[in-house]
Amino acid sequence: MPRPPSDAEFTDLVHASWPRLYRTAYLLVGEHALAEDLVQTALAKTYGSWSQVRSLDAAPAYARTVLVNTATSWFRRRSWRNEHPTEQLPDRGYDADPAERPAMVAALAQLPPRQRAVIVLRYYDDLGVAETAAALGCSVGTVKSQTSDALAKLRLLLGDAVVPHPLGAPHD
Repeated sequence: MPRPPSDAEFTDLVHASWPRLYRTAYLLVGEHALAEDLVQTALAKTYGSWSQVRSLDAAPAYARTVLVNTATSWFRRRSWRNEHPTEQLPDRGYDADPAERPAMVAALAQLPPRQRAVIVLRYYDDLGVAETAAALGCSVGTVKSQTSDALAKLRLLLGDAVVPHPLGAPHD
């Protein structure tokens, strides 16, 4: 039986995974402080199960899955649905034209939580359909239909120039 990972290995995971987890969290919740809380909560839950981790290579994906599941549970709470306006939208977490960032973040906020999660995992975290399905605990077909619906809504909100049609989408 393999030995459980050490606390030092968990610390290494936190240092290596924090930026990517934070970016994903921010795109899911749309606010810096809540994104930090989400990452901390997800990492605390990951640490709670740390002795059961059998492969350090799988640990970052496990932490991301915990993060997405935690965000989903937050979305279900009534208090979560309150919006928090800000004066400035952040520049972090999106690699396209900086002028499009505020519109993209605002458009993502208009998507239902599952569609937002699919878009963030597929296009910002660059996961495949199967990896996204595993992270969300749903079928590949659900990921594909949620992606299609989300992209259609984003096209309506942002236009075809910002959200190209399927020929420009990542394929698996």
